[in-house]
Amino acid sequence: MERLIQYVSAHPYLAGSVVLALVIVVTFESRMRNVAQASISSQDLIRLMNQGALVLDIRKPEEFALGHVNGAKQLPSNQILTAGDSYKRYKEKPVVVIDESGSLSAAAVRQLNTQGFTKAFSLRGGFAGWRAENLPVTKA
Repeated sequence: MERLIQYVSAHPYLAGSVVLALVIVVTFESRMRNVAQASISSQDLIRLMNQGALVLDIRKPEEFALGHVNGAKQLPSNQILTAGDSYKRYKEKPVVVIDESGSLSAAAVRQLNTQGFTKAFSLRGGFAGWRAENLPVTKA
């Protein structure tokens, strides 16, 4: 222990870098764990849809028209801030957010959580993952 203290006092920048790297790794891992808990697979989405979940597709309207998950409602991503007012009755029910790749939907889920939605999820892999699994697509 005494040698560690000597080493840290002799190399403060190196020791500080190690501590900073450790904090960054812990923060990143905890954030990724939270994102993983809030994302579901395509099979889980089908199960939740059968139980009456609300599916919100936040892709652009023209992308939505080219194909979407059956039963999904198109919601422009800039309106996610007011979704709490529009979908009040779903605050205690499962809500799944879909985008093209799954990256924007995680942020949308965090926003829904701040608005009081207790069961908000994102589709892992987004709509691209849905298509990759050859699951049914509805065209408008």
